[in-house]
Amino acid sequence: MFKCTVCGYIHEGAEAPENCPKCNAPKEKFEKLADEAAGLVSKSRLTNDLHIHLMALLQEAEAIAGDGIEDALDPACVAIFKRTQKEAIEIIASIKAELAGHVGKGKWG
Repeated sequence: MFKCTVCGYIHEGAEAPENCPKCNAPKEKFEKLADEAAGLVSKSRLTNDLHIHLMALLQEAEAIAGDGIEDALDPACVAIFKRTQKEAIEIIASIKAELAGHVGKGKWG
């Protein structure tokens, strides 16, 4: 596994590509990841993908809740929609913070 030192692109393969597919940096700008770092990237992929999927679902829930608030059928319904919207926003922010932490710890790629 190789990482572009210019943009952070992760390449899997026996050797680095001639040019980075993302930023076009030359092969010399790639560094081979140590086995421990490569293992961390591989291990984190499922969790990161799950976080991204969950965030997309929560964004949809937030939008649906907004529609429910606008519809305003009755106070009990509006309360549920407001709670849903608030909690979705908070969880989305938590996921973003968690993913930022993963990037900082090399658990991304």
